[in-house]
Amino acid sequence: MTIATAVDGYLRHVAVERGLAANTVAAYRRDLGLYTAWLAGQPDSDAGDAVIAGAGAGAGAGAADAPARPITNLRAITRHHVSAFVQYLGLRPESPLTAASIARILSTVRGFHRFLLGEGLVETDVAHDSKPPKLALRLPKAISIEQVAALLAATDGDDVQRLRDKALLELLYATGARVSEVVDLNVDDVRLEDFDSVRLTGKGDKQRIVPVGSFARAAVSDYLVRARPMLSARGRSTPALFLGLRGQRVSRQNAWLIIRAAAERAGLTVPVSPHTLRHSFATHLLAGGADVRVVQELLGHSSVATTQIYTLVTADTLRDMYTLSHPRAR
Repeated sequence: MTIATAVDGYLRHVAVERGLAANTVAAYRRDLGLYTAWLAGQPDSDAGDAVIAGAGAGAGAGAADAPARPITNLRAITRHHVSAFVQYLGLRPESPLTAASIARILSTVRGFHRFLLGEGLVETDVAHDSKPPKLALRLPKAISIEQVAALLAATDGDDVQRLRDKALLELLYATGARVSEVVDLNVDDVRLEDFDSVRLTGKGDKQRIVPVGSFARAAVSDYLVRARPMLSARGRSTPALFLGLRGQRVSRQNAWLIIRAAAERAGLTVPVSPHTLRHSFATHLLAGGADVRVVQELLGHSSVATTQIYTLVTADTLRDMYTLSHPRAR
């Protein structure tokens, strides 16, 4: 089996059997495309040995100078190839990748080689012992409760655009949802008569129920009654909850622009993105005494270890408050 055929089989496996989201599968495809393109430029060591052996046994005069064939067979890939690929990612002259990007690509490559072993296509998992570069600890960037309040206040207004923007931002902050989860919502996902929670569909099509606070409920209700019918009349019929000014579903890029515009009106000098509201949601919950496992469920994290990074943020806040307030802290 060729490497390209094996890659196609692996992508079908993660899409169908593991049920990964389309965006995740697309990322795997890009990662493996980079890997296989690099492999195609590497000599097949077995083929090279055969050329040299043939020359020593009296092959044609030019045999010793013949170039080794590139790797096309799965069994020709070795541990050394995987290690060299990781080094290449960090050193390639056109655009060296960060440690985080290298770790992500290596994770894809390791998953691919585990699949090959599990399917009996190779005898050894050559990527099993490969280690990603150490990642620098990056704390999520949250904004303060006062800054969130200023951001949300910047969407006040009675025109259809402001009503929509307020509903969108209030819902993002109230639920800690990823922006893709909110823009993918349909009207049927929000029933005003019992709108105290919302069902979100996250990575891998995993669903979770997240409570919705009174401010977000009021904002979404106002939008549905006073703004969405007018926006819907401007375009083709769509079940989307949040609509653009032409009546189409709001995209992730649209949501980013809406938040950036609100941040500028609020006079915020720190970078603000849809994910900033998600980070702020988690940080403010933990600072208010919420259990980390509850926050894990609300965020839709598969592992509590991912959520625990927010506890470092709150610990830093406590340390700063202690340093500023205690008479013998400095």
